[in-house]
Amino acid sequence: MLLNISSSPISHRNPHFLSNFNNPISYFPRRSKTHLSKSHLFPKFTPLSNQTLKNRVLFGNKRCPDGERFDFRARAISGIDLGSFESVLEAIAVLTTIIVVHESGHFLAASLQGIHVSKFAIGFGPILAKFDYNNVEYSLRAFPLGGFVGFPDNDPDSGIPIDDENLLKNRPTLDRSIVVSAGIIANVIFAYAIIFVQVLSVGLPVQEAFPGVLVPEVKTFSAASRDGLLSGDVILAVDGTELSRTGPDAVSKIVDIVKRNPKSDVVFRIERGNKYFDIRVTPDKNFDGTGKIGVQLSPNVRITKVRPRNIPETFRFVGREFMGLSSNVLDGLKQTFFNFSQTASKVAGPVAIIAVGAEVARSNIDGLYQFAALLNINLAVINLLPLPALDGGTLALILLEAVRGGKKLPVEVEQGIMSSGIMLVIFLGLFLIVKDTLSLDFIKEML
Repeated sequence: MLLNISSSPISHRNPHFLSNFNNPISYFPRRSKTHLSKSHLFPKFTPLSNQTLKNRVLFGNKRCPDGERFDFRARAISGIDLGSFESVLEAIAVLTTIIVVHESGHFLAASLQGIHVSKFAIGFGPILAKFDYNNVEYSLRAFPLGGFVGFPDNDPDSGIPIDDENLLKNRPTLDRSIVVSAGIIANVIFAYAIIFVQVLSVGLPVQEAFPGVLVPEVKTFSAASRDGLLSGDVILAVDGTELSRTGPDAVSKIVDIVKRNPKSDVVFRIERGNKYFDIRVTPDKNFDGTGKIGVQLSPNVRITKVRPRNIPETFRFVGREFMGLSSNVLDGLKQTFFNFSQTASKVAGPVAIIAVGAEVARSNIDGLYQFAALLNINLAVINLLPLPALDGGTLALILLEAVRGGKKLPVEVEQGIMSSGIMLVIFLGLFLIVKDTLSLDFIKEML
């Protein structure tokens, strides 16, 4: 998803679409209306939780499940496959719902306090459809990867006096803090609600791990198919190295060896039914010089669903899952900041998010629960960061104002801080869109 443009009470516009980001309130200096806008950029998809679902990463031109938990990390993606149109629509629907929830948090927090709101937009760019209700313009815009809530602060066309106490900029710091943080709170509540519904409707997945890596699918005319691998095979060892029960590590080990050996034999120890034997596979050379064999890989696990037996157990399950997801998001964010040189390439944009969501929908519809919950938590955490163009940056400016005894920073200074952050996020967002688009399987095949 992209970015949140957040700023002082004056103009926030935000496209949502990157992947570990957030949600800033952006300050647009020229026509100073306030917009609480959001953009979601998630630096990387962290594993979903302690539960396990089938998770896929691209291996060659296909995807392979990457771990005991649902690991949505873009780092594992060597190519991106959007798959069926239906699954893409499901992924877009999840992202759009999260955007609506986030923006609704800002909108309701302002409206319930009697603060003037002028716009509620889903998407950004040219308006496709709109209607007015109670002096608020509701619109659907061309690019459905973001949204914003607009406030008529300093808007000469609003007809509202600039000293009106119900303008956002004229409200006390507490009122403004509630409005700015409401989107984050809405995403946290929504994530908890999603997990609650998952626990009650389908239960939580529990897995038992077995040695080796499962091959769920072999692509026709691929190196694996040509050299004898079949769907349902279990790879017990690769080039003499036995694979453990820890799915993600085992899958990564195979992927790494295959990538390092284009046009060179790789020996797999195979279990097929009750038979054990070796198969030599010669990986094809990918366009980037790495090897590929055209299979899906997943941890060799059996998954069962566990449902709570009573209400207290339901809340225990939900709480444990929510804390597990939150911990994974925080761990991923920490790795991104403290090991940026190695994690920068793992940052995912809106295209990659939709691709992963579509893959989740195709492989296991239950996974959409955790996918949606993860995105909500990711967005909330990123937006809390005290960085320009994020909700956390706006909250930091409000806190600074409070420390200064209610004295605001000069408009030019505040505008410069937020504008620089917004431009950085926009450029990063465009870069990730281009990068992720070029990673799509059908694009790579045309290049």
